[in-house]
Amino acid sequence: VQLQAYGGGLVQAGGFFRLPCAGCGRALRNYATGWFRQAPGKEREFVAAITRGGLTTSYEDSAKGRFTISRDNAKNTVFLLMNSLKPEDTAIYYCAAGLSYGSHKSLYGYWGQGTLVTVSS
Repeated sequence: VQLQAYGGGLVQAGGFFRLPCAGCGRALRNYATGWFRQAPGKEREFVAAITRGGLTTSYEDSAKGRFTISRDNAKNTVFLLMNSLKPEDTAIYYCAAGLSYGSHKSLYGYWGQGTLVTVSS
């Protein structure tokens, strides 16, 4: 499956973004899907994940209560809604798909190109 994340840009602290990740080539409903991010000079880190059917989700601690991952399998798209954004959320955000659900990068064999989110203070 090929993935394309988009919808990033520049926002002020306290603002929000909704990032879609569109799948093509294969049905995204067959894969668990995750969002990861990589800030300048840092390792790529887990943000959120959702199971194939969308019934179970998990979040990195700083994302809990602010971010929501969801999916619309009919539209072959996964979303990351980010509220109350902080400057430390500035990063390139990647969506990823894999056969197993979890927070480890190694579980995901398919990755999108990433979209940059910049949060100004």
